[in-house]
Amino acid sequence: MKNNRTSVTMKDVAALAGVSVGTVSRVINHEHGIKEVTLKKVNQAIEELNYIPDAYARGMKKNKTETVAIIVPTIWHPFFSEFAFYVERELSRLNYKLLLCNIAGDKGEIEYIKMLQENKVDGIIAITYSP
Repeated sequence: MKNNRTSVTMKDVAALAGVSVGTVSRVINHEHGIKEVTLKKVNQAIEELNYIPDAYARGMKKNKTETVAIIVPTIWHPFFSEFAFYVERELSRLNYKLLLCNIAGDKGEIEYIKMLQENKVDGIIAITYSP
């Protein structure tokens, strides 16, 4: 087993399972047509190595981060916090993650928008008082 100081890669999983990196990728992405014995070997290697897929790398390859951001004026107002709650619940049902951006904090809308563009989120929901 790898120590905690080094990241486990798909290559490590592939080597332990005795398969190609492409096969590991297909298992992680839940693609069809993988033999049951291969699926078991790869999943066992993933568990043994405590492999965690790199969501950032996957997003770059798929050109989709499965992340949506919401920009609200404040989370202290019950409307905005409840709105964010229901948006997050629906996004979660669709296997998306939510980034919550609170303008009342240290960053303004423009800073958040630049940050979100850099992180290539799939969408932005914004409720602001600014044009």
